[in-house]
Amino acid sequence: MTKKEQLYDAFGELVYVLAMADGQIQPEEIQQIKQILEGHLQGAQIQWSFDYEAKKHRPVEEVYEEVIDTCRQVGPDPEYLFLIDLLEKVAAVYAGKDRQEDQVIQGFTSDLIERFRKDLEAIE
Repeated sequence: MTKKEQLYDAFGELVYVLAMADGQIQPEEIQQIKQILEGHLQGAQIQWSFDYEAKKHRPVEEVYEEVIDTCRQVGPDPEYLFLIDLLEKVAAVYAGKDRQEDQVIQGFTSDLIERFRKDLEAIE
């Protein structure tokens, strides 16, 4: 599996973490995810990864750590902008973005930036 494929799998996993932030995945969230991913070239792969995690019901903390590790390994990528937009849209669809969903989104961006910063400091 290429690094780019791993990144798309991680996207599906992070969407799962977001959707589970309130304890369960809402049908409206599933519909929004499918609708958005239909327009992405790798949408089927991201959707597969999301569906896989939703069926396995792995602990979100475990999945989140794997996502961060994968993103660190892949490094900076313009596709993160798509991911953040996807997360924001999914979070907003069911009763608006709540505190837990906002924490997932903000935590991810902060963790990712911090990991990249540490990697850059190690190079210098």
